[in-house]
Amino acid sequence: MSVEVGTVIPDITLKYCQYDASLPADACGRPQDFHTHEKLKGKKAVIFAVPGAFTPTCHNDHLPGYLKKYDQLKSNKVDLVICLAANDAFVMDAWGKAQKVQDKILMVSDGNLEFTKKLGLTMDARGFAMGERTQRFAMIVDNLKVTWIGVENGSGVEVSGVDSVLSNL
Repeated sequence: MSVEVGTVIPDITLKYCQYDASLPADACGRPQDFHTHEKLKGKKAVIFAVPGAFTPTCHNDHLPGYLKKYDQLKSNKVDLVICLAANDAFVMDAWGKAQKVQDKILMVSDGNLEFTKKLGLTMDARGFAMGERTQRFAMIVDNLKVTWIGVENGSGVEVSGVDSVLSNL
């Protein structure tokens, strides 16, 4: 499958750690299931994917942009903002805590790349000793259908950054 506007997103179960302010900052509860069709049916979501948590561009540019402009996304009737990566749910949770996303952005693991593979958006990062990963992309999903997608060709955050998403909402 190659994702394009009009594509229905894959019905996959991903993992995430529910934000819980009562837990210590260095603890993650038990990862929860994130059923894509169940959680996104009838909702407008922005999903942005990164090659890896804590990696320089992802950590310094990509995720912080979405956090900084979260209120603008919400004012454009976005129900959920989701950060997706191949890292496990514990790493995604730790990264979210380090970035202080709280309950604003769901830090979701596609650890087995099931979702990403079905979209046709994996990349070979073996040159960085990272194996197969998620390409850097962003998409707007409305009631399970992709209404816009931006996939990066290079290492920057041009078409997958928050400003690009906001201009396409």
